[in-house]
This record gives sequence, structure tokens and C-alpha cells, in this order.
Amino acid sequence: MARNIKGTIVIEGEEVPVSNPDKLLWPEAGISKLMYLQKLAELSPYLLRYCRNRLLTTIRYPGGIHSKFFYQKNAPEPLPPFVQTAVHDGINYVVLDSLPALLWLGNLAAIEFHPSLHYVGEQLPCEWMIDLDPSMDEEPRIMEAASYVGDILTSLGLSSVPKTSGATGVQIIVPIRHGVSFDDLRLIGHFVARYVTEKYPGLFTIERLKKDRGDKIYFDYLQHYGGKTLAAPYTPRARQAASVSTPLTWEEVRRNPSPSDFHLLNIGSRLKERGDLLEAVPPQSVEMILQHLRQPAGKK
Repeated sequence: MARNIKGTIVIEGEEVPVSNPDKLLWPEAGISKLMYLQKLAELSPYLLRYCRNRLLTTIRYPGGIHSKFFYQKNAPEPLPPFVQTAVHDGINYVVLDSLPALLWLGNLAAIEFHPSLHYVGEQLPCEWMIDLDPSMDEEPRIMEAASYVGDILTSLGLSSVPKTSGATGVQIIVPIRHGVSFDDLRLIGHFVARYVTEKYPGLFTIERLKKDRGDKIYFDYLQHYGGKTLAAPYTPRARQAASVSTPLTWEEVRRNPSPSDFHLLNIGSRLKERGDLLEAVPPQSVEMILQHLRQPAGKK
């Protein structure tokens, strides 16, 4: 339980500074920094699960979501003793593993949390994540597209969890058994991407250059590299609705929700009701799929 000291909160025995508590970070939603810290505390059992033991990049908006922002990879200085870090490729990343560290970042107006796709000190991915990225600012077909990809994964024997990016896209997460490489996942991803673009050519593209995508949804199977990041499950986003990247059921996807339906003001009640949908899907093997894809063309 936190207790107030002038300009600080004390939580889990650590003193976390709080500056400009009345500063509106999301003006349209009426969310001040102090409210944001309260919402981060509410999200922390879920958000920390997908940031712990990973290299963290944050996006900071010191003046609120309509002000200038910057990406923060190197840990901000000075570092309080309760914030853990890890060096990777010459960058001293925050490793977000505690509520005090989360609230410290929140006070620095870190609004978005983008963890690495691998654990600290490892080179193998934590999970397989497919990124569906619309080419248009408003894409009414994004949930339809996600549903088609989910059906294909099911046909391959894989359980998956769709989540809103919190912005315009959708990510589909497949929990996998440890030991699969990034190269392996790109191989499977390319196979699924090629299949959906051939089956739904008016909807999907694998064209890397945005200017060449037209109005199609980009199936990004190339995102899986060491050092790459994607928006964490349950991260807030710098959007007017104060949206939160939220795992969904496939039944919800078929009802065509808007990513802005899930936001800081209602995510707490949703999590109390449904819990973490991602945690319910166990890690799965993709070895049979990989064996099939590695076979020479004539033997498939």
C-alpha cells in the first residue's frame, strides 16, 4: 500500500518521486499524471509479466500526448537503486521488474512500453508475434484480417491470442516452447503471410515499402529479430482515447471492436472480470510445421 510523502509516494518500501501530478497527459480523456500512476499500479501485475527480464524501450511524452516525444533506450539518469538495468549492444536498458520501477518511469511520462522479443542475455524469442499493420489511419477491416490469420493458425494446430496494438493494428501472439530461433519464426511467418496474401489479395500485402501497399494491411513477418520490439500487452498508448494494448478472445474479434474501446479508464474492470487471456494459452511446439517447411519442394 502506498503512503504519501510530499512530492513522493512510498510503495513496496521504495520512495518514488512524483512531479507535476496534475499535468494532463491525455487531455481528451482527462487523465493527469497522478491518475496515470494509479492506473499503472492497477495494470502492473499484467504489464510487468511481459516486460520482466527483457530489454525495455519506452516512449516518453513529458508534455502529454500532443507534445514532443522521444524514444528512450538508455536508462535515464540518475537511476534510483530499485531500477535494474542490463547492457546489450552498448546500450544500458532498463529491465522493468517491479512496481516502483514502473511508477518511476510513469513519473518520467513514459507512456508506451516496448520490451525486446527475447530475454536478457538470450538470443532466442520469447514468443511468436505476428504484426498486422494497416496502411490507412482508420482501417475497418483490421479485425476481419486478424480473424482470417487466426483461422489459419488454428488449421496449423496452433492456439493464438489476438491483441490490439492500442493504436491501429493488431498483433497475434502464439506462445511457443523455448528453443525456436528468430529465423525459424520468420520461416513460418513467411509461409502464413504468403498464404493469406494469395487467399485474400485485396486485404493483405507483404510489401515492405509503405508507399507501395495501397490500402492493404501489411502482414509483418520480418519483425522477429533480436533487438526489435513491439508494444507490450497492456501497455498504454499515446492516443486520444488513452487506449491500452489489450488481448482479446477470437469471439470478441469477430464482433469487430475498435482498439479505442479498451483504454486506461476501463481496463481495470476488464482484467478483474477476464484476467490475462495470454496466460491461459500454454507454450506450443512448432517443430512439425518447421519440418514440413524445411523439406525439399518435391517431398512436401
